[in-house]
Amino acid sequence: MAFIKNIDHETVLNLADQIHAEPGQIVSKTLAQNKAVSLTLFAFSKGEEISTHDSIGDAMVHVIDGVGQFTVDGAEHICKAGDVLVMPAKKPHAVFAKEDFKMLLTVVFPLD
Repeated sequence: MAFIKNIDHETVLNLADQIHAEPGQIVSKTLAQNKAVSLTLFAFSKGEEISTHDSIGDAMVHVIDGVGQFTVDGAEHICKAGDVLVMPAKKPHAVFAKEDFKMLLTVVFPLD
């Protein structure tokens, strides 16, 4: 049984090549989801956004292509390819695509 899905195993891949968004879209691809962790690839076209929300788990974004704007508890962070940002559990956050961009989102949930 594979715990990581929707991506080839035992193959070297470029993560940014695994997902694409057309203009006006946000596309997501779930790679893993269980009680402890969620691993999701996202592709945003320029100008798209995910409005303010929060999570019960810590959320870490790893930008793999382009530039994204993340607002965490009112503070803005500009992240480019290679950057990582942790958005703590229960703090409001939002995502805005300043240009086309792609990210890997990892959320680690409490098991209490």
